Amino acid sequence: MAKAIIRFYEELNDFLPKAWRKGDRELEFSPAVPVRHLIETLGVPHTEVELILVNGISVDLEHRVGDGDRISVYPMFEALDVSPLLRLRERPLRRVRLVVDAHLGRLARYLRLLGFDTLFQNDLGDAELARLAAQEGRILLTRDKALLMRREVTHGCYVRDTSPRQQLAGVVRRLDLYRQIRPFTRCMDCNTRLRPVTKQRVEGQLPARTRQLFDEFWQCLGCGRVYWRGSHFERMQALVRWVQAQEALAEGTD
Repeated sequence: MAKAIIRFYEELNDFLPKAWRKGDRELEFSPAVPVRHLIETLGVPHTEVELILVNGISVDLEHRVGDGDRISVYPMFEALDVSPLLRLRERPLRRVRLVVDAHLGRLARYLRLLGFDTLFQNDLGDAELARLAAQEGRILLTRDKALLMRREVTHGCYVRDTSPRQQLAGVVRRLDLYRQIRPFTRCMDCNTRLRPVTKQRVEGQLPARTRQLFDEFWQCLGCGRVYWRGSHFERMQALVRWVQAQEALAEGTD
């Protein structure tokens, strides 16, 4: 049986048993296993890891660990200049596209509200979610650590919070999406883009009071739902402003 010393940094400690947090730990294993196996055996999904050093040298997930190795594991977006080192993902996804698991439906709607292409169906199993994430180049959002440990998932994000509002703020902060927010451009129901439409074109779909009070409308190019700036719009606008304000708060705590 071989032994290695392993240490996890910053928020990766949240995935570990309390006894393993914030320090070096000795780990026994059968040589020579991939470093991915050791990391995920301890409960840390590989999608949460950005950089791995073995004996001070940057390695990938399939690097075989040897007896006596010292392993350092760093999270995504760790405040380090790691440009000369081997990141586990060659580059960020060129276009932010998301897929959300069946337990995060409200989060999916909120992300669509901010203008992000967010796939959500409440009948998709783990295998299908992982396949879609890989095939369509989507970032997989889930509270299921085991789902993020699937080999085919390259870009994923573990959603820590249980409140949908806090989940939204956490995802935007974690993926640094503040400058990509384009609110009210996508249908919250079906994820398709919205277009401006004349009142005459959608008049038959409007409640009588809405026809009297409003003149500007937008319609989903997919499901046909009509949107206008009523009281619901004002509540959603307040949510958008709250999320955008979190950027300044996050910078203030750095």
